[in-house]
Amino acid sequence: MHGDRPLTIAPLIIAPLIIAVDGPAAAGKGTLARRLAAHLGLPYLDTGLLYRATGRRVLDACEDPADPIAAEAAALALESSDMDRADLRGPAADDAASKVAAIAGVRAALLDFQRRFGAAHGAVLDGRDIGTVVFPEAAVKLFVTASPKVRARRRHAELAARGLAPALEDVAAEMQARDERDAARDIAPLKPAPDAIVLDSSALDAQAAFAAALQIIESLRLR
Repeated sequence: MHGDRPLTIAPLIIAPLIIAVDGPAAAGKGTLARRLAAHLGLPYLDTGLLYRATGRRVLDACEDPADPIAAEAAALALESSDMDRADLRGPAADDAASKVAAIAGVRAALLDFQRRFGAAHGAVLDGRDIGTVVFPEAAVKLFVTASPKVRARRRHAELAARGLAPALEDVAAEMQARDERDAARDIAPLKPAPDAIVLDSSALDAQAAFAAALQIIESLRLR
Protein backbone atom coordinates (compact mmCIF):
# COMPACT_ATOMS: atom_id res chain seq x y z
CA MET A 1 0.00 0.00 0.00
CA HIS A 2 1.14 3.52 -0.71
CA GLY A 3 -0.74 5.75 1.78
CA ASP A 4 -4.38 4.81 1.34
CA ARG A 5 -3.98 3.88 -2.30
CA PRO A 6 -3.19 0.37 -3.54
CA LEU A 7 0.06 0.05 -5.45
CA THR A 8 -0.62 -0.91 -9.02
CA ILE A 9 1.86 -2.19 -11.57
CA ALA A 10 1.24 -1.56 -15.22
CA PRO A 11 1.23 -4.75 -17.28
CA LEU A 12 4.29 -5.40 -19.42
CA ILE A 13 3.35 -4.99 -23.05
CA ILE A 14 5.59 -6.83 -25.48
CA ALA A 15 5.30 -5.71 -29.08
CA PRO A 16 5.00 -8.44 -31.73
CA LEU A 17 8.36 -9.38 -33.23
CA ILE A 18 8.76 -7.92 -36.71
CA ILE A 19 11.66 -9.02 -38.87
CA ALA A 20 12.14 -6.94 -42.03
CA VAL A 21 14.06 -8.61 -44.84
CA ASP A 22 14.75 -6.24 -47.71
CA GLY A 23 16.95 -6.41 -50.77
CA PRO A 24 17.07 -6.63 -54.57
CA ALA A 25 15.79 -9.53 -56.68
CA ALA A 26 17.62 -12.88 -56.57
CA ALA A 27 19.70 -11.91 -53.54
CA GLY A 28 18.18 -14.81 -51.59
CA LYS A 29 15.92 -12.78 -49.33
CA GLY A 30 12.77 -14.78 -50.08
CA THR A 31 14.32 -18.15 -49.28
CA LEU A 32 15.92 -16.70 -46.16
CA ALA A 33 12.73 -15.01 -44.94
CA ARG A 34 10.67 -18.18 -45.34
CA ARG A 35 13.22 -20.22 -43.37
CA LEU A 36 13.41 -17.61 -40.61
CA ALA A 37 9.62 -17.53 -40.30
CA ALA A 38 9.40 -21.32 -40.05
CA HIS A 39 12.25 -21.50 -37.55
CA LEU A 40 10.88 -18.73 -35.32
CA GLY A 41 7.23 -19.74 -35.61
CA LEU A 42 6.17 -16.46 -37.18
CA PRO A 43 3.79 -15.72 -40.06
CA TYR A 44 5.52 -14.99 -43.38
CA LEU A 45 4.57 -12.47 -46.04
CA ASP A 46 6.24 -12.08 -49.42
CA THR A 47 5.20 -8.48 -50.03
CA GLY A 48 6.53 -8.64 -53.56
CA LEU A 49 3.61 -10.91 -54.45
CA LEU A 50 1.23 -8.03 -53.70
CA TYR A 51 2.92 -5.92 -56.35
CA ARG A 52 3.29 -8.82 -58.77
CA ALA A 53 -0.41 -9.65 -58.45
CA THR A 54 -1.29 -5.99 -58.95
CA GLY A 55 0.88 -5.85 -62.05
CA ARG A 56 -0.73 -9.01 -63.40
CA ARG A 57 -4.20 -7.54 -62.91
CA VAL A 58 -3.12 -4.52 -64.96
CA LEU A 59 -1.72 -6.74 -67.72
CA ASP A 60 -4.90 -8.85 -67.72
CA ALA A 61 -6.86 -5.68 -68.41
CA CYS A 62 -4.49 -4.88 -71.32
CA GLU A 63 -3.41 -1.70 -69.54
CA ASP A 64 0.04 -0.22 -68.93
CA PRO A 65 1.48 -1.07 -65.46
CA ALA A 66 3.05 2.40 -65.44
CA ASP A 67 -0.40 4.04 -65.73
CA PRO A 68 -1.28 5.33 -62.23
CA ILE A 69 -5.04 5.10 -62.73
CA ALA A 70 -5.00 1.51 -64.00
CA ALA A 71 -2.43 0.39 -61.42
CA GLU A 72 -4.21 1.92 -58.42
CA ALA A 73 -7.53 0.42 -59.52
CA ALA A 74 -5.87 -2.99 -59.73
CA ALA A 75 -4.35 -2.61 -56.26
CA LEU A 76 -7.69 -1.63 -54.73
CA ALA A 77 -9.38 -4.62 -56.38
CA LEU A 78 -6.72 -7.10 -55.23
CA GLU A 79 -7.99 -10.28 -53.57
CA SER A 80 -6.10 -12.85 -51.53
CA SER A 81 -6.61 -15.43 -54.28
CA ASP A 82 -4.58 -13.23 -56.63
CA MET A 83 -1.44 -14.19 -54.69
CA ASP A 84 -1.98 -17.86 -55.63
CA ARG A 85 -1.65 -17.29 -59.37
CA ALA A 86 0.94 -19.41 -61.17
CA ASP A 87 2.14 -16.56 -63.39
CA LEU A 88 3.55 -14.21 -60.75
CA ARG A 89 7.17 -15.07 -61.57
CA GLY A 90 9.22 -14.38 -64.65
CA PRO A 91 10.35 -11.33 -66.67
CA ALA A 92 6.87 -9.99 -67.48
CA ALA A 93 5.71 -10.15 -63.87
CA ASP A 94 9.03 -8.73 -62.65
CA ASP A 95 8.75 -5.73 -64.97
CA ALA A 96 5.07 -5.07 -64.20
CA ALA A 97 5.67 -5.31 -60.44
CA SER A 98 8.53 -2.84 -60.59
CA LYS A 99 6.41 -0.34 -62.53
CA VAL A 100 3.31 -0.47 -60.32
CA ALA A 101 5.51 -0.30 -57.21
CA ALA A 102 6.70 3.16 -58.24
CA ILE A 103 3.14 4.55 -58.09
CA ALA A 104 2.08 6.31 -54.88
CA GLY A 105 -1.56 5.20 -55.04
CA VAL A 106 -0.55 1.56 -55.36
CA ARG A 107 1.83 1.70 -52.41
CA ALA A 108 -0.78 3.44 -50.25
CA ALA A 109 -3.40 0.83 -51.14
CA LEU A 110 -1.10 -2.05 -50.16
CA LEU A 111 0.60 -0.46 -47.15
CA ASP A 112 -2.31 -0.97 -44.75
CA PHE A 113 -2.58 -4.65 -45.64
CA GLN A 114 1.09 -5.22 -44.86
CA ARG A 115 0.97 -3.37 -41.54
CA ARG A 116 -2.13 -5.20 -40.37
CA PHE A 117 -0.57 -8.54 -41.28
CA GLY A 118 2.58 -7.86 -39.28
CA ALA A 119 0.96 -6.15 -36.32
CA ALA A 120 -1.45 -9.01 -35.63
CA HIS A 121 1.02 -11.60 -34.30
CA GLY A 122 4.42 -10.48 -35.49
CA ALA A 123 5.87 -11.63 -38.80
CA VAL A 124 8.79 -12.01 -41.13
CA LEU A 125 8.18 -9.81 -44.17
CA ASP A 126 10.40 -9.63 -47.22
CA GLY A 127 10.32 -6.89 -49.80
CA ARG A 128 12.09 -3.70 -50.74
CA ASP A 129 10.83 -1.13 -48.23
CA ILE A 130 9.84 -3.12 -45.15
CA GLY A 131 12.50 -1.60 -42.92
CA THR A 132 12.28 1.90 -44.37
CA VAL A 133 8.52 2.42 -44.84
CA VAL A 134 6.27 -0.47 -43.80
CA PHE A 135 7.84 -1.21 -40.40
CA PRO A 136 10.55 1.39 -39.71
CA GLU A 137 10.30 0.40 -36.03
CA ALA A 138 10.99 -3.30 -36.73
CA ALA A 139 13.18 -4.94 -34.09
CA VAL A 140 15.28 -6.66 -36.76
CA LYS A 141 16.11 -5.22 -40.16
CA LEU A 142 18.15 -7.21 -42.65
CA PHE A 143 19.18 -6.00 -46.09
CA VAL A 144 20.14 -9.03 -48.15
CA THR A 145 22.20 -8.38 -51.25
CA ALA A 146 24.65 -10.07 -53.63
CA SER A 147 26.78 -9.06 -56.58
CA PRO A 148 24.96 -8.42 -59.89
CA LYS A 149 26.69 -11.40 -61.54
CA VAL A 150 25.69 -13.78 -58.77
CA ARG A 151 22.12 -12.53 -58.74
CA ALA A 152 21.83 -12.86 -62.53
CA ARG A 153 23.12 -16.44 -62.41
CA ARG A 154 20.65 -17.29 -59.64
CA ARG A 155 17.70 -15.82 -61.50
CA HIS A 156 18.79 -17.53 -64.73
CA ALA A 157 18.93 -20.90 -62.95
CA GLU A 158 15.52 -20.25 -61.39
CA LEU A 159 13.97 -19.52 -64.78
CA ALA A 160 15.65 -22.54 -66.35
CA ALA A 161 14.16 -24.76 -63.63
CA ARG A 162 10.73 -23.54 -64.75
CA GLY A 163 11.41 -24.51 -68.33
CA LEU A 164 12.28 -21.00 -69.49
CA ALA A 165 15.48 -20.39 -71.40
CA PRO A 166 16.35 -16.68 -71.67
CA ALA A 167 19.96 -15.80 -72.34
CA LEU A 168 21.98 -15.02 -69.22
CA GLU A 169 22.91 -11.65 -70.74
CA ASP A 170 19.22 -10.77 -71.16
CA VAL A 171 18.45 -11.74 -67.57
CA ALA A 172 21.34 -9.60 -66.33
CA ALA A 173 20.19 -6.62 -68.42
CA GLU A 174 16.59 -6.90 -67.19
CA MET A 175 17.73 -7.11 -63.57
CA GLN A 176 20.00 -4.10 -63.97
CA ALA A 177 17.17 -2.06 -65.45
CA ARG A 178 14.88 -3.06 -62.58
CA ASP A 179 17.54 -2.27 -59.97
CA GLU A 180 18.04 1.19 -61.45
CA ARG A 181 14.30 1.85 -61.57
CA ASP A 182 13.76 0.62 -58.00
CA ALA A 183 16.67 2.66 -56.63
CA ALA A 184 15.76 5.85 -58.49
CA ARG A 185 12.03 6.03 -57.78
CA ASP A 186 10.86 8.92 -55.62
CA ILE A 187 8.61 6.76 -53.43
CA ALA A 188 10.23 4.14 -51.17
CA PRO A 189 13.40 3.67 -53.20
CA LEU A 190 15.32 0.43 -52.75
CA LYS A 191 17.96 1.09 -50.11
CA PRO A 192 18.94 -0.25 -46.68
CA ALA A 193 17.35 1.37 -43.64
CA PRO A 194 19.93 3.39 -41.66
CA ASP A 195 19.89 0.78 -38.90
CA ALA A 196 19.65 -2.30 -41.14
CA ILE A 197 22.30 -5.02 -41.05
CA VAL A 198 23.57 -5.71 -44.58
CA LEU A 199 24.00 -9.42 -45.35
CA ASP A 200 25.94 -10.08 -48.55
CA SER A 201 25.03 -13.55 -49.76
CA SER A 202 27.33 -13.58 -52.81
CA ALA A 203 29.55 -16.31 -51.34
CA LEU A 204 26.91 -17.96 -49.14
CA ASP A 205 24.62 -20.87 -49.86
CA ALA A 206 21.11 -20.93 -48.37
CA GLN A 207 22.22 -22.69 -45.18
CA ALA A 208 25.13 -20.33 -44.55
CA ALA A 209 22.93 -17.28 -45.13
CA PHE A 210 20.33 -18.70 -42.72
CA ALA A 211 22.96 -19.31 -40.04
CA ALA A 212 24.37 -15.79 -40.47
CA ALA A 213 20.90 -14.24 -40.23
CA LEU A 214 20.06 -16.18 -37.07
CA GLN A 215 23.28 -14.96 -35.47
CA ILE A 216 22.40 -11.37 -36.36
CA ILE A 217 18.86 -11.74 -34.99
CA GLU A 218 20.09 -13.25 -31.75
CA SER A 219 22.64 -10.48 -31.24
CA LEU A 220 20.02 -7.78 -31.85
CA ARG A 221 17.47 -9.35 -29.50
CA LEU A 222 20.04 -9.58 -26.71
CA ARG A 223 20.75 -5.83 -26.76
